[in-house]
Amino acid sequence: MAEGAGGADAGAEEIPYVELKAFEGRAAAVAGRGKDPVNGPMIRHWCEAMGDANPAYAGPDQVAPPTMLQAWTMGGLSGHEGFSGHEGREGCEGHEEHEGQEGHEGHEGHEGHKGRSDAYDALFALLDGAGYTSVVATDCEQEYVRALRPGDLITFDAVIESVSERKTTRLGTGHFVTTRMDVRADGALAGTHRFRILKYAPAARRGPVARRPRPVVNRDNAGFWEGVAAHRLLIQRCCGCGAPRFPWLPGCNACGSAEWDTVEASGEGTVHSYVVMHHPPFPAFDPPYAVGLVELAEGVRIVSNVVGVPCDEVRIGMPVRLEFQRVDEELELPVFRASADGGPHEAR
Repeated sequence: MAEGAGGADAGAEEIPYVELKAFEGRAAAVAGRGKDPVNGPMIRHWCEAMGDANPAYAGPDQVAPPTMLQAWTMGGLSGHEGFSGHEGREGCEGHEEHEGQEGHEGHEGHEGHKGRSDAYDALFALLDGAGYTSVVATDCEQEYVRALRPGDLITFDAVIESVSERKTTRLGTGHFVTTRMDVRADGALAGTHRFRILKYAPAARRGPVARRPRPVVNRDNAGFWEGVAAHRLLIQRCCGCGAPRFPWLPGCNACGSAEWDTVEASGEGTVHSYVVMHHPPFPAFDPPYAVGLVELAEGVRIVSNVVGVPCDEVRIGMPVRLEFQRVDEELELPVFRASADGGPHEAR
């Protein structure tokens, strides 16, 4: 949950729980059909994006990565029209964008498509009408029954599995809604996808939060943060095959060895990809700012801020160099500074 929010909700009405409970078990989407059969090009694109070189996902006996389960049901920008008993639409009534509402977004994407049942729309209209107009995804679960192979035709149905009683969180007060999608290949169950969101009324804020979110430090990555404290960017190196890896993991993805040591990064890198954050605003961050996926000279990639140039001048391929930025009295973070002309940095 978001840090720093608290207080009473923004005028939301309490809905009798029996009215919400009545939606459980009702259809959220009916007779959905994947826009494309399972196919090799989409599998290849997924594996390239995820960096997954598992040989099972290529070749004559190719199967799809199990985690692609929901991808085959997605309707893209044009959505799935008409399969739920009415034309798909962009969002429920009364759910316009409200600037400054944390986590607020349209309903499109709750199940990866636009077509929804009348019951699903009625549930969200009820919540919206009572003042629970913001939404944030909280978690999802997938269960895999059988492998998907190129040529499989995908169909799916979704049901409103549960609606929680009224809950108060740091974001605000609202109700958790869980949907379950059953995904079938050529009519046989291939897997299930549960998706849980919180529909809530934003809590009244107590004022701006100055502190950046704290990194999660555990036994698997403590050595990395100890290196940061000493102004060293440490990369793990497998003692079995020598492969470098980042972020830190307990075992090697390449050979499975649990033995590793560290190597200090030179600090040189290039921008592999980036986004410029404008909205939503977060306390302690000053938008717009650039978040880059930086490819280090050692061959691994790290996500961090790109500084030193206006965010609209960041470019893919731009050379950057590591530096450590103190953000408050307790926290120092690795960031990457670009030269204003995008050219090579002077040695330091």
